[in-house]
Amino acid sequence: MTTDERSTGVPIPATMEEAIDPDWLSSALAGLSGGAPVVSVELAEVIRTMASKVRIRVRFENTANIEHAFCLKAFWGTPGGGGLTTIREGRFYREIAPLTTMRLPTVPAILLDEERGEGILVMDDLVVAGARFCTALEPFTPELAVQSLDQLARLHSLTAPLETTDWLPNRIEAIAARPHYSAERLQALLDDGRASGLRSRTRSAGLVHDAMRSLAVRNRSKSRGLVHGDCHAGNLFQLPDGLGFTDWQLIQKGHWALDVAYHISAVLTVGEAEIHEKALLREYLALLERHGAAAPDWDEAWSDYRAAQIYGYYHWAITTRGEPPVMKIFTERLGASVERNQTFDILGI
Repeated sequence: MTTDERSTGVPIPATMEEAIDPDWLSSALAGLSGGAPVVSVELAEVIRTMASKVRIRVRFENTANIEHAFCLKAFWGTPGGGGLTTIREGRFYREIAPLTTMRLPTVPAILLDEERGEGILVMDDLVVAGARFCTALEPFTPELAVQSLDQLARLHSLTAPLETTDWLPNRIEAIAARPHYSAERLQALLDDGRASGLRSRTRSAGLVHDAMRSLAVRNRSKSRGLVHGDCHAGNLFQLPDGLGFTDWQLIQKGHWALDVAYHISAVLTVGEAEIHEKALLREYLALLERHGAAAPDWDEAWSDYRAAQIYGYYHWAITTRGEPPVMKIFTERLGASVERNQTFDILGI
């Protein structure tokens, strides 16, 4: 069960302190507790990235002997309160997640103020549930990649929400029309050391912008479905029964290859991706059909995969918040894949 601000009148908290107040939590979690008030809140951890994630332990009056573990996610201190990305993630969990067979976090409360572009998710704490979050700094095997590609195939084969999700953007078109940064600013980022292992041509901001525009044109004639949009290792969690995806801020409508090319090239080392990417792509196409969607033929799929490499590379080229070692690993893995797959040539750049 979920709640949202429109139906409950529960306000969006402006600060973390307001969000962990027992009175606010009592209102936000009334649908879960049956209206029982919160009698205790213990702060376990605060994680500040682009969004703040606050892990708490809560007890309700009617079950005071049971401790509930939640993770609050919001954009406190961020100009615009997270804006559309907050709303999209909340609406994903509210409208799309119930229709999928993916492994996802459970979200007992979703509170959104769409007019102001603010929101907060009250999620079950995956860490307490035994989850391990993946990272670029730890090994990720081709065998695990089969599991994560299965999760993506479940998303990409889902067609029911396509007619009712006009709020989802076509992100590749938006970036092509208006890149996040000027060529000068992007070049400075590419020259800051994150891409030092790549060829000078791959590090050219002007060519990266041209390639994104070319990919947008190419994809206009391609099928579109639901795309996670940011499926690097840091957005994966592992439970005893398998892998799942979190962080749905870039949920969009787009071509499946945006996710698959980004994912394979980001989670595997350069050497492993070179060896295994064709086999993994074939596995993904089989999984797509297993989940009820028509898969393209091999030649088309391989060409689309190679062309889409620029998408993930662009996103790590523009990243300004994150751990420098992680930023460097992802940028160089994705840039190496652009080089290996001759993405600029395929896109006519």
